[in-house]
Amino acid sequence: MSKTQSLKNHARFDPAYHFLLFGLYLLNLVYASFHVYRQPSLSSGWYLTLSILAIVPLLKLRLYPMKVQDRVIRLEERLRLQALAPQEWHTQFYRLTEDQVIGLRFAADDEVVALAKQALEQNLNRKQIKERIRNWRADDWRV
Repeated sequence: MSKTQSLKNHARFDPAYHFLLFGLYLLNLVYASFHVYRQPSLSSGWYLTLSILAIVPLLKLRLYPMKVQDRVIRLEERLRLQALAPQEWHTQFYRLTEDQVIGLRFAADDEVVALAKQALEQNLNRKQIKERIRNWRADDWRV
């Protein structure tokens, strides 16, 4: 069974992506650079160029689903805040930045409204919000 999620261990690593795929990319880039150094030619230069350009789809492969995840989190948290907060605060929560809303997702229901108010009043960022969470709500479904 996995450990209880907290501020210290909530970052998510996908070994297949972060270590295998990205590791092979770096190894290929080093090899291509070494090949250009040892045997400079148009083909080795082109291989290095393609190796450098390969970082774009590699990063997009990770960034696109994270952006979709952030949009879903924004929707979920606004719905949760509407359900938990007093009616007079509903319009205020739309002033929260995306960064603030994403930070609030780890706060339990009993403290999320107060933290959202603090985030607005004190202009807290994602990290500051996470540091103030007393009752961590795990998010095991994230990308």
